[in-house]
Amino acid sequence: MTSRILVINPNSSTAVTQALDLALQPLRGQGGPAIDCVTLPEGPPGIETQAHVDAASAHVTAAIERQPAEAYVVACFSDPGVHAARERTSALVFGIAECGMTSALALGTRFGIVAILDQSIPRHLRQVDALGLRARFAGDRAVNIGVAELAEDERTLVRLVQVGQTLRDLDRADVLVLGCAGMARYRARVEAALGVPVIDPTQAAVGLARTALALGWRRQSASKES
Repeated sequence: MTSRILVINPNSSTAVTQALDLALQPLRGQGGPAIDCVTLPEGPPGIETQAHVDAASAHVTAAIERQPAEAYVVACFSDPGVHAARERTSALVFGIAECGMTSALALGTRFGIVAILDQSIPRHLRQVDALGLRARFAGDRAVNIGVAELAEDERTLVRLVQVGQTLRDLDRADVLVLGCAGMARYRARVEAALGVPVIDPTQAAVGLARTALALGWRRQSASKES
């Protein structure tokens, strides 16, 4: 039976989920696992505050418990519910912030993060420190466009490029990580404009999940961890 990667969008925006689904198309096929994207309608329109993150964590773990898969990807850059889910399932669980930042280490010396809002930056910094990556971290700057507004193509692309230029030229980042799943549709255009690698963290997480399943990587069972 074909294995399955379930990509969970913890917010209620179907537009974000559709953009994720399209961005993941290059990772489908060639005998690989099914890659399904789902929206959590009980989530907020966008996860933009710590309160949103805390509330989304319970929704994420509930979704994982009711929808079977061999691997899960939590498609929010705050990685809500990832650690709780790892305690409750023996399946593989990937957070896109963790995967995006660690993938950046292979593509450059110093990575920068493009955040949605200024208030997102403290959460990102906590994640950088939790992963022990401060020495390779160049900076974190916001486009200051909310999740629901990221679909405004021209405005969002202009701001992504402007912020990316600052991270590249002022902060000396030589690889960028998009700090929101809703930015997926812009990755290739931002990379072309800036001339440095740009990582969409959901693509990075699903790519790692696909590799893990192909190689038979497994976690210790939840019962043994408890």
